[in-house]
Parts: sequence; structure tokens; C-alpha cells
Amino acid sequence: MTKFALVLAASALTATAVFAQDAAPVVADTDANGTFSLAEVQAAYASATEEAFKAADTDASGELSADELKAAVDAKAFDAA
Repeated sequence: MTKFALVLAASALTATAVFAQDAAPVVADTDANGTFSLAEVQAAYASATEEAFKAADTDASGELSADELKAAVDAKAFDAA
């Protein structure tokens, strides 16, 4: 019975983690240039400010790479719309 409870608990945690990932907004690269502009980020994260965007743009390119965007989302720099 204890093994069953542990397996059930582990399954619930895994399902929660997958669900949480699915709940994050998707930022669309509408111009298909491989990076994300402030407007593209704001379409998914309405609260994304220019200041937060610039802070996330670690290479100062004016756009976010996929890695920069992931880091900003993981750090909760943008709130979901």
C-alpha cells in the first residue's frame, strides 16, 4: 500500500509540472525572424514593460532570443496576460 501511495504521489507531481508548463502563454514569432520583439512578447504577456524587456535582452540586440525569453519567463519577469 505504501508503494502505491508513493507512485500515486509521484504521478500527481509529474502531472502538475506538465500542466504548469502548458499553462504558460506562447510567444509567437510573427515575423519569423527567429527572435522576439517587445510587441510579440506583449501579445502573450500584456504586462511586459519596455524596462523588463530591456533587462531580459542581455545581449542588447533589441529583441529576445529564445534563451533570453525562457530566462525572463522562468524568472517571472513578465506576468501572463
